[in-house]
Amino acid sequence: MPGRIPARRMDTLCRAVLFGAALGLASGAAYSQSRGDPARGGARVAACDACHGAAGRPSLPGTPTLAGQQEEYLVLQLILLREGLRDVPQMAGVLKGWQDRDLQDVAAHYGARQPLRGGEKRDPQLFERGAGLAKSKGCTSCHGDKLDGQQHVPRLAGQREDYLAASLTAYRDGKRTGVDTSMNAAVYGATDAEIRALAHYLAHRE
Repeated sequence: MPGRIPARRMDTLCRAVLFGAALGLASGAAYSQSRGDPARGGARVAACDACHGAAGRPSLPGTPTLAGQQEEYLVLQLILLREGLRDVPQMAGVLKGWQDRDLQDVAAHYGARQPLRGGEKRDPQLFERGAGLAKSKGCTSCHGDKLDGQQHVPRLAGQREDYLAASLTAYRDGKRTGVDTSMNAAVYGATDAEIRALAHYLAHRE
């Protein structure tokens, strides 16, 4: 079983779960009628694009690409970041003063974009090993058959390989939690080599 989560981290996790539950309740009919405006969001993302990439320009090393990501997932993560429930030093204070509508607009903008594709060459053997690991760990059961995500579950296909590897390692080591601990359990006990193969497969998944 995964290692025991420290009390402070557990408190943060519980607060995140409450936020996730609240957003989940809002994501039904009411949320579907209050989705963000991609055009308004596009007017706010110049600073975001500098790190997260734009058409013809990949995201910075270690920084996730947001283009084509699930809109609901982005809204949830932006809320967690704004409220300090997810600790990403590079994002500290960036969303201060942003309203929920602003977050929805930005999420809608990125959700409407075509996913960015990196130029790194695929390693056939590593890709095949990663495919086997993704199947054995049941990645598609939550992230979809095409690994493009669904609602609050993120798109993994085409994400930066270095970001995926770092995130999977953090989940494995108990240094990161989502709104639940399913990811921690999924990669518990995975070796560095397995994480590298899985990240390579996901990053090169069409």
